[in-house]
Amino acid sequence: MVAVNPFSSGALPTVVEGLPNICGWDSEIDAVIQTDNPVFLPRTNLRLKDISAGFAIALHMHQPIIPAGSQGELISNLQYMFEHPYEGDNYNAAPFAYCYARLGDFIPELVDQGCNPRIMLDYSGVLLWGLQRLGRQDILDKLSLLACDDHYQPHVEWLGTLWGHAVAPSTPIPDIKLHIRAWRHHFAALFGVKALARVKGFSPPEMHLPNHPDTLYELVKSLKENGYRWLIAQEHTVETLAGEPLANPHLPHRLVARNSQGETLSITVLIKTQGSDTKLVGQMQPYYDAKALTQIPLGVVAIPPLVSQIADGENGGVMMNEFPSAFKRAWHEMRQQGGGKFGAVGMNGTEYLELIEAAGCKPEDYPPCQAIGHHRLWRRVNPESTNLEAVADAIAALKQEDPNFAMDGASWTNDRSWVKGYETVLEPMHRLSAQFHQTIASVKSAPSEPFTRQHRYRNALLHNLLLQTSCFRYWGHGIWTDYAREIYRRGQAILNADF
Repeated sequence: MVAVNPFSSGALPTVVEGLPNICGWDSEIDAVIQTDNPVFLPRTNLRLKDISAGFAIALHMHQPIIPAGSQGELISNLQYMFEHPYEGDNYNAAPFAYCYARLGDFIPELVDQGCNPRIMLDYSGVLLWGLQRLGRQDILDKLSLLACDDHYQPHVEWLGTLWGHAVAPSTPIPDIKLHIRAWRHHFAALFGVKALARVKGFSPPEMHLPNHPDTLYELVKSLKENGYRWLIAQEHTVETLAGEPLANPHLPHRLVARNSQGETLSITVLIKTQGSDTKLVGQMQPYYDAKALTQIPLGVVAIPPLVSQIADGENGGVMMNEFPSAFKRAWHEMRQQGGGKFGAVGMNGTEYLELIEAAGCKPEDYPPCQAIGHHRLWRRVNPESTNLEAVADAIAALKQEDPNFAMDGASWTNDRSWVKGYETVLEPMHRLSAQFHQTIASVKSAPSEPFTRQHRYRNALLHNLLLQTSCFRYWGHGIWTDYAREIYRRGQAILNADF
């Protein structure tokens, strides 16, 4: 069975033999993601000289895939909620589903009313596949409107992410790129390559930025190789090169990533300021914060600062109930104060960066930053003569001196390492990943058919990525551990039987 996206000619299949299209069309994907052409600059109706400050808000949407169908098949947790409404808070299934669709109502309504809204959307690949599995074409049609209709550019910006909602610091390094590529494939299959070409910003699941130098380096390398220009990072997950908190988180920064071999890469980051995410976004606090700010010098020009925030788009009463009215009220207020184009205005991430760079800013003008803890690490290790052993020894020494020192990464929450206490999930996850890569490396593909288009490869890849979903660790016990164990068992069976 092959299902095709109807929104563009020559589209990629959305479903291949019952599985989501997460691999196999690399040349088609590469043809669109590596262009450096401006994405929103030709379409924006904003001018920097009219703007005192900007704000950018993003909504993160996610539901895991679990082996919990009536016959044990893989289904969305959202489907399970609909089918078991009397368990826990599963009565929220319908409100959750509406939250996944409602921006497809809000944005056209606001644009038709003369407002100038902006929103960034981050949907995990497993959520998108779950909506397909659930048969919610009504939701996907609304998302297609926001992704495909030029009328809603640059009002809407889609952010890429890791397909399986894996936390990057504890994801096997070879799989980081597989998640990135899988999301690119899936998004292009659902919404077309033209929509994919506009995806230039990246949102890491759980706002989890790796701070082990090799993992961070590989993440940045994979992002750049896959056409991403910037990512959003939590304020307390980064530091200055001197190991201090950022002086102005409302400026774009240049994240410097150095690995154990001394190789260095950098990528632009927009800083998500600290605070109660859902409350801040749900009540549109970034807009009100921006109203108190003015332009500041950067490089050879003065630019508006940008207040950036991201929150779950469906979780909690604030996002479910307060966000719609607060969202609409803010854009109408801006419309009355200059059409949403003067003073404090909404801007999307790529739009903002393209505007300031067109005005003369360069990425090298952005203040540099690094992952938290790197100042202490590189004081111990000479970056000019580093190696794996020297870095490992320095990390071990720092941990011995300070039990709170960690290279497990940092995320939206400081009370969860995503590693300690999760060995029952992490060990099988790493074993399945190792078996996957060893097995794939031993297969010789026939030249007539790309190996990555074969059902056995896609099925093995799917289970490898699914096992890395953060929910199996976030909940961390009971049925969620059982789900992880079953996905691991199935992944192993595929690799043993089909290769």
